[in-house]
Amino acid sequence: MNDMELEHLEAELRRVVPARPPEDFLARLKAAQPAAMRAARTEPPVRVRPSAGFELSAWLMRWLVPATALLIGMLVVWRVSLPGANAAPAMSADNVQIDEQLVSAFDTVAPLATGEPVRFRCRTWIDKVVLRQRR
Repeated sequence: MNDMELEHLEAELRRVVPARPPEDFLARLKAAQPAAMRAARTEPPVRVRPSAGFELSAWLMRWLVPATALLIGMLVVWRVSLPGANAAPAMSADNVQIDEQLVSAFDTVAPLATGEPVRFRCRTWIDKVVLRQRR
């Protein structure tokens, strides 16, 4: 669907008049509405008093969790700043082989919205890297 067709569809939808709901549905809706509103007005609001568990969880969230995060952050900074933390990597590759194989290749042409052709060149490769370390 192009832009012009979409604009025609939107204009047609704006001209359409929505259908009226069935009368029995409207009558049931009007009858149910005042009862629901009366029930909502007569019930007193329920007040919930926080329990001890709630106070403990609030304390945990407010103090213990941030303190734990701060402690973990300090441990990470301390560990990184230790001597020997920036040591040589555990593996050094002496023999590296990189293998690439072309599996498939094709070209295709597709038109843009303006009608201008565009070429796509698609290629699929298999890549393989092998690292060997002397012992």
